[in-house]
Formats: sequence, C-alpha cells, structure tokens
Amino acid sequence: MALLLALALPACGSASDTASTSGQSPTQERAKGTGVALKKIGSFDAPTYVTGAPGYPKLLFVVEQPGQIAVLRDGHRLGKPFLDISSQVSYGGERGLLSVAFPPDYPRSKRFYVYYTDNDGNIRIDEYKRGTPTRARPATRRQVIVIPHPVNANHNGGQLQFLGNLLYFGTGDGGSAGDPPDNAQNKEVLLGKLLRIDPRPAGGKPYSVPPDNPFVGKPGRDEIYSYGLRNPFRFSFDTTSAKQPRIAIGDVGQNQFEELDYTTVAAAGGANFGWDAIEGFHKYEDENSGTPDPGGTVKPIFAYPHSRDNSCSIIGGYVVRDSRLTSLRGRYVYADLCEGELRALTPRLEKASNDHRLGLQVESPSSFGEDDQHRLYVASIEGPVYRLVPR
Repeated sequence: MALLLALALPACGSASDTASTSGQSPTQERAKGTGVALKKIGSFDAPTYVTGAPGYPKLLFVVEQPGQIAVLRDGHRLGKPFLDISSQVSYGGERGLLSVAFPPDYPRSKRFYVYYTDNDGNIRIDEYKRGTPTRARPATRRQVIVIPHPVNANHNGGQLQFLGNLLYFGTGDGGSAGDPPDNAQNKEVLLGKLLRIDPRPAGGKPYSVPPDNPFVGKPGRDEIYSYGLRNPFRFSFDTTSAKQPRIAIGDVGQNQFEELDYTTVAAAGGANFGWDAIEGFHKYEDENSGTPDPGGTVKPIFAYPHSRDNSCSIIGGYVVRDSRLTSLRGRYVYADLCEGELRALTPRLEKASNDHRLGLQVESPSSFGEDDQHRLYVASIEGPVYRLVPR
C-alpha cells in the first residue's frame, strides 16, 4: 500500500480548523484523561514536516510538499518563505519536498539540508545556507547526493536527521508491491536503507563517509548504515534517558502490517530489518517476492495490522522530551495516515508496551516534528499543523 494516499489529493487550503469531529474548540482539542491537547499553529500547503533550528528557539520551520519551507517567528507565520525550490521539485503522490535538517553548528555555519524528489523523480539532498535567520539564500545550493529512483513514484523515504555532525536519512525501496528488484536486501544500491554520511565536502567530493560505517571495506555501499527497510518515511532519535541514543523507525508496510523498529543507534549499524522477506513479525509472501528469510534480522518492537481501525501507513513520531507533557514524557507518540488517531506506547529494546489512544484525532497526519525546545508537533497533509500542549 502506498505510504501517503492523501498526498495524491491536491491541497486546496480548505481544511477544517478543528483537530477532531468531536465538537470541541476549533483551535484546541482536548484528550480526556491524558492531560494533552492539540493547539493549532496555522494552515499550510500540504505540510510534510515540522522542525526547529539549533540556536533559534523563536523560529519554527514547516516543510510544504510542493517545494517551500514556511517560517514562523514567535508563533506568527512570516510573509515570505524561508526557502522556495518549487521549480526543482517533482510534486504529487508521495513525491515532493519531504524534510529539512539543521546541523548542530547551524548558528555558525549557516548551512542546512533538504530532502526532495527532483524533476526526474530521483531522491536528492542539497545543501543551502541562510542569509538571515528567516531567509535562505537559494544561490548557495550545493548538491550533496542524488539517488536514482527512476521507475516508480512511491516509496521515496523522506527523513533527514542529524545525530552529532553526521546526517542520517532513510530511503524507500523504490516502489512497486513486494520490492521486485529486491533493492532493500541489495547492499549495492541505496534504496530501502538507512544511510549515514558527513554531508560536508571533503577530498574533492561532495560528502564523506564515516570510517566506522558498517560496510566500509566490506561488500556493499559505504553510505549504508542499515538495510532491509520498505519505506522508512519517518524516523527519530531517542535521547531521553538511555545511556546510548536509540533510533525509532516507522517502517511502512505492504498489505498487512505496519511496524516500529527501535534499537540503539550502535546496534542499528549493519542491521537488516528484514524487508522484503518479512513484514512486521511475519514472513512476507507475494507473487512478486521470492526472497527467503535471510536470518539474523532485527525484529520490530511493535507491529499492528491494517484491520485495526482501517489503518494503512504508520507515521512515525518521537519519544517525548517536552517536560511540559508530563503524562507523555518518555513515551513514543505516533499515528497512522488513515486511522488519524494519535497514539502512544512505551518503547523498550525487547518490545513495546501500553499502546493506547490519546483521544486526539488529526485528519491524514503526515508527520511529527520537534522544535528547538523539544516541543512536539503533528502535521496534517490537509493543511493544519498542531502543537501538543498540556491541558
């Protein structure tokens, strides 16, 4: 099943101001018993990601699928976008401008990175630099990496995340049911992977590969950090209390199961998450797939079937770090594109527990995000973006 069915719908700017159909306030929807509410911060053109930037706590950036990044200052949207690359973006279905990431040294270096599908349908990561805190300089564009995605329009991945100075990004398997080329298991291609690079130019090349990446000096592309992923559209790092940082990957399933992969970042190095031999906890069998179970795969800590409230595509979220959300602190918040219900669970390396509804409904959720103060946001592809707030 395609990741974002709703992305194929044109953004018409007519989405409701409500976060639910329950008749609550049009700007703040409360969840009974959770101490959490949704506060609307604005409406946007098919928002696909929300984030802050290091050193700029008053700014919030909202990525819009057609190719712009809107910027808010103190909660107010500015009249001009932070960046507009619409002419370079192939927009429609699951394609478009999908995320932005700011490195830890952003206040000094001024550089940042965008993930999008270009006019040929390929996955592209480019570097830009800002001119002012609220305006980028389009002329500073520098190509970092282009990953061919020539055949199908779906399964483009889309997440960029920094951990330290290294850039992690997740790519889809290239599309079509069952990954018929077996891209996800093929360590010679960059599709269906979690990749890790230093995006700064070095040695005459546009980026460098950390020498401790798991396939450096071994068979496989050096950029690969993990493999066996179908469409890791959203992943995040958990640095709440663990001695070692952990990674949570919402990997979108095929026809039956959605899964959450959760392990230490160190253990993810070289890990095989099993696709297209395994979907969720089960062997994947399809007329397009003859991939045997490779063995030694990392199993998800949680999976749910599409029969759960007509679910279709997991929208991976974050382990909550916002100290104001006391009832959710340390819990992983996520959603499903079709179900639309925000949910939380307790993540553990062995398995998740206490998966439950939060009583908060968002139509066609497309992404979660954090700002520089660790406040948590959720975007609807229909336009609204909300912040999770205590009630």
